[in-house]
Amino acid sequence: MTQSEALDILKTGGNVFLTGEPGAGKTYVLNQYIEWLEACDVSVAVTASTGIAATHIGGMTIHAWSGIGARDELSAYDLDAIANKEKIVKRVRKTKVLVIDEISMLDGRLLDMVDKVCKVVRGNTEPFGGLQTVLVGDFFQLPPIARRGDMHRFAFESNAWNAARFLTCYITEQHRQEDEMLLGLLTSIRKNEIEEEHYTLLGEQTEIEQEHIEPTRLFTHNKDVDAMNETELKKLSTESATFKMEGRGSKPLLEGLKKNCLSPELLELRTEAMVMCTKNNFEAGYVNGTLGRVVSFDSEDGYPVIETGTGKEIKVMPASWSVSEDNKVLAEISQVPLRLAWAITIHKSQGMSLDAAEIDLRNAFTYGQGYVALSRVRTLSGMKVLGLNANALMVDPKIIRMDERFHIESEQAEEAFADMDKEDIEKMHHNFIEASGGKIPKDGDVSVRKSRMSTGSTYEETKDLLKEKKSVETIAKERKMAPTTIWGHLEKLAEDGVLKKKDVEHLLPTHWDTLYSDVTAAIAEHSAEKLKPLFEATGEQYDYNDIRLARLVHSLHT
Repeated sequence: MTQSEALDILKTGGNVFLTGEPGAGKTYVLNQYIEWLEACDVSVAVTASTGIAATHIGGMTIHAWSGIGARDELSAYDLDAIANKEKIVKRVRKTKVLVIDEISMLDGRLLDMVDKVCKVVRGNTEPFGGLQTVLVGDFFQLPPIARRGDMHRFAFESNAWNAARFLTCYITEQHRQEDEMLLGLLTSIRKNEIEEEHYTLLGEQTEIEQEHIEPTRLFTHNKDVDAMNETELKKLSTESATFKMEGRGSKPLLEGLKKNCLSPELLELRTEAMVMCTKNNFEAGYVNGTLGRVVSFDSEDGYPVIETGTGKEIKVMPASWSVSEDNKVLAEISQVPLRLAWAITIHKSQGMSLDAAEIDLRNAFTYGQGYVALSRVRTLSGMKVLGLNANALMVDPKIIRMDERFHIESEQAEEAFADMDKEDIEKMHHNFIEASGGKIPKDGDVSVRKSRMSTGSTYEETKDLLKEKKSVETIAKERKMAPTTIWGHLEKLAEDGVLKKKDVEHLLPTHWDTLYSDVTAAIAEHSAEKLKPLFEATGEQYDYNDIRLARLVHSLHT
């Protein structure tokens, strides 16, 4: 199923399980849907199964939203107490759509508890009290954490899951991995078809080609991460600076944000320190997981300047993380979006796209750890495997069986909607919004409000100008941005599957056929990851923008 097909199904108001492999674009589709709901004045609760996941999407944990908190069980007394909390009652009754991200890590018992709270508070016996419920995630990722001695239950094993009759939207696009061999390996893990050749392949990953930075080492345990980062920082006797996190808003939510933010409350940096960006900022040129090295501190404001793996220098300014509800910020923290990155846990890497990583799976202790670690990296050339144990590549047989079912359910949903007229689907969209008390903006224009995706809106502006047949230089001038930033927008639009070859045909130079032939040949030999090898492989006869254009068009065909 494509991203656009999944979005169409979401807009009908049915309960949906949105899934797909890492890099398929689940978060992109989710943000598009949330943006549409907000533009239509429909109240949506954005939650996640863990605090870290919640900070990524600007929401709160499902535990906090529902009032369940840290409870493992929900007695009649507990349920009554929650139903008498004015804040919880107001929140749950006002909500029309409930989103729960990273559903793989939510225990099925807790999903049943959320279902009960919604039913009681809303006075409605339908699943989740009649809310449209959207669950997002991939069950091949990390599983729920169970109490010692307990067995976890997956969300799909809950009574609430069965009663809600979720439509499965399995996105089959891929926008992270660029390496066919790595994709093949990850697919084999998901099908439990690991052979000796796969271990041999990983055993051959002993070197990483990085000109400017070291790879991040992925560990299974926090103690290993902390020890390595502390040791490596102490080795440096270079210029240092410390950045303190600032915050405002509700104290409990503030503490939750601080605890789950990937940047520490007190960030100590030194020049030559290995760092990782912890937030997306496409205009500045980095994303959550971009690796770099601190090269200096700005002479005017003291903020760190990092050099990325591509040799680009970026001044990293403070960023904010917040918890919002109905477009109102309840709590917000601000910090330089960096962390020391000689090492990070596999758990905290979930959701990141890393350029390079050293992966240590000798102590892998649960299903999914190996898969999560390997799927963080875009290519095998960006991966160094330090060791594997016998269980490192194993996935839960129960998940494999369910994944087959999810694929079938998704195909059935796709076929059902393919047989419907476009007008009928749009009517379903309108009916859902009206039933939710909202209103679709005139001509379906959702750009009226861009509260959640300011970065998304900047891409749309670039895309709109591109469709007017304007050049990159003209777009950059009109938007008061550097041409390299606009090229970055185009690459991101292509990655998200919303850019077509016809959109860029007016950019093709007169020598296009020769250019494209030379660059695609260079990509076949060197991969498309870096521009410099392509520039050198084509005899330095084309400028970097020509090569970026050819690489962009090549990505639209693959």
